[in-house]
Amino acid sequence: MSTVVTVPTVPTDTVLQGARVLLRQWRPADRDAFAAMNANPDVMRHFVGTMSRTESDASSDRMVDHHARLGYGWWVLQTPELEFAGFVGLAEVPFDLPGLTGPHTQVGWRLLPSAWGRGLASEAAALCLDHAKAALGLPQVVSYTTLGNLKSIAVMQRIGMLEIGRFEHPRVPLGHPTRPHALFSTR
Repeated sequence: MSTVVTVPTVPTDTVLQGARVLLRQWRPADRDAFAAMNANPDVMRHFVGTMSRTESDASSDRMVDHHARLGYGWWVLQTPELEFAGFVGLAEVPFDLPGLTGPHTQVGWRLLPSAWGRGLASEAAALCLDHAKAALGLPQVVSYTTLGNLKSIAVMQRIGMLEIGRFEHPRVPLGHPTRPHALFSTR
């Protein structure tokens, strides 16, 4: 038996604006900066590995498609100093989460090193949570990261999320150090 969730129709060109951040739609010119970020070992140290240009372009295509299908997704993070500072947004969780039933939406982020340590991820993620509740009517949003990613865990805590459990990420190879994850939720 499957569960059907109805999400209100939201324009696919939605832009979210904060005091210091703009979350906007993807442009073709963003692909180069996105690929460079995904190839950076410092940025990708909490993932299985860096991405090739082909993998990065495929990821970008999936993000654009997610927006087109659902009216929300991963937005490009832009600041007054950086046309592309990374991405922040909302996306369907593509696998089951322990202790939770039904489909879930996650909030997440990946930023360039030049955007780290300035509170930009927290500001942008909070905008996404407000949008999830006010515009999308989502009752719960989750976030997760590998246990060693203390900076992302701190962002989750700053935006009011609580840790509700731990799990082994099903898309990370067995035995890989980033497989154990902490799971956070808005409720």
